[in-house]
Amino acid sequence: MKVSLKYYTIKYMIVILLLIIAVWAALFYAYILDEVYDNVDDGLKDRKIQIIKAVYHDPELLNSTDFGFNEFKIKPVSEASYKQKNRLYNKMFYMEYDDKDQPYRVLETDFIDQFGKRQRLEIRTSTVEQDELVYDLTTALIVLYILLVISILAVNGYMLNKAMRPFYTILDKLKNYQFGVSSPEEHQSYSIKEFEELNVEIEEMIERNELVFHQQKQFIENASHELQTPLAIMINKIDLVIQNEDLDKKNLNFISEVKGDLRRMAGLNKSLLMLSKIENSQFNKTSKVNFNEMITELVKSYEDFIEFKKIHINIAEDGFFGADFNPDLAGILLSNLLKNAVKYNNQEGNVDIVIEDHKLIFKNSGNGIPLDKSQIFNRFYKHGADHSSTGLGLSIIRTIIKQYPGWDIVYEFEEGMHCFILSK
Repeated sequence: MKVSLKYYTIKYMIVILLLIIAVWAALFYAYILDEVYDNVDDGLKDRKIQIIKAVYHDPELLNSTDFGFNEFKIKPVSEASYKQKNRLYNKMFYMEYDDKDQPYRVLETDFIDQFGKRQRLEIRTSTVEQDELVYDLTTALIVLYILLVISILAVNGYMLNKAMRPFYTILDKLKNYQFGVSSPEEHQSYSIKEFEELNVEIEEMIERNELVFHQQKQFIENASHELQTPLAIMINKIDLVIQNEDLDKKNLNFISEVKGDLRRMAGLNKSLLMLSKIENSQFNKTSKVNFNEMITELVKSYEDFIEFKKIHINIAEDGFFGADFNPDLAGILLSNLLKNAVKYNNQEGNVDIVIEDHKLIFKNSGNGIPLDKSQIFNRFYKHGADHSSTGLGLSIIRTIIKQYPGWDIVYEFEEGMHCFILSK
């Protein structure tokens, strides 16, 4: 699934932020725990000094053999067990309030009392529960992460929308750009350096493409027109030669074939020029076109050709087929479909035209062999050895259809009939 640049960056930012917070939480937990133990240990060491001083003033404290209100106890030790250093460790003790064991920090140290005896002092103090600390820290971080994500979506969304506005403007300009269609828009400048450079490069590219396009279009039109004139002159001269009564039958047939080839060349030249104009979007003006009415008029205009082949035309109007279309292209499209259905039909064959709301179907009898679906709309594709065909009629139809997104034309062979289905 495609996503916009804004959501693409935010998605990865959220994932990376989650990883960063997870690592940061672990380090923060270790640091806080170390700091808590450090403060507790300092307090225990200070209490040790105060208790030893109190013992020297009040020997009765040497009888505190159990942890009491003051959370310390003293017991004698042997010379072998006597140690000089402080020992700090964690230990669980039962707490009546919670009715369960709770963590304590314990300081264990040895000293010599005023009577010269060796004593062991143990001081304890309640400390943080690590599982509760982890739970509270995790909860706080989850809330923090959610708030950060919401803030990032809001702030980053706003900032990216504002920062990317020139990009979307440039993108819209490219979407609406068409070769050969002049744009009244003036040059725009942007405060962001990269977008300004992109806009300048695109405008220069459009200018170069427009120049090449106009040169190519001019060349094709000039070449086509220059070819049409000598072709027409040659055909007229051949007509004059054919009228010569001194020609024998063999030469007459040869000249007639030459004339046919020249006519085909002239038709090919016109078709190629038409394809070029269509592909270059020179038919970009649209209006409401009534295809039902246009088909009826075309059938009337081709009456002579239809009667010559004794084709039976049947038009079934099962709906109204109308659309915003270029009228000239619509005429070329329907004309090629109708001529194709009549030209490649049998003598005294049938042509059925079915008109629906979203579909036009041209059916014609003819050769009982289905055509190649993958090749039929390609340029210069011919079925059989028809030398009179340019092989561009169906290609022109496909090229016209490509100018209108959502439209399509397909070929089917059903019940011995060749079917061309135009849908929108």
